[in-house]
Amino acid sequence: MTTRPILAAVLLSLTSLTQAAGLCQQKEQAIQHEIDIARQHNNPHRVSGLERALTETRANCSDASVRAAHQQKIKEHQQKVSEREQELKQERAEGGDRKKIAKREKKLAEAQRELKDVQAAPY
Repeated sequence: MTTRPILAAVLLSLTSLTQAAGLCQQKEQAIQHEIDIARQHNNPHRVSGLERALTETRANCSDASVRAAHQQKIKEHQQKVSEREQELKQERAEGGDRKKIAKREKKLAEAQRELKDVQAAPY
């Protein structure tokens, strides 16, 4: 009797793996990799959270939703870069001191780096 639920769960996960193509499969593999690392570091809370994330991904993932979420992340980071550029422009226009301008330039460079990282990510 106890083997039926286990068998059903295994078959369900195998079915979802075969249906998940491309981005969803990559996302599942990345989460599984993180679970393995958390187990190696004996971090049960992280394992638990990642297992929930993996279950949610298997249940709700579609390539279209992953692409849409990725595009939204890119849009948010582009907006952040625009805000940082505006802040730098305003600081220069106000004749701010070099420390403030350098700080704004550093924040802009960081935002640009984050945008580049997000754009390079598969999801």
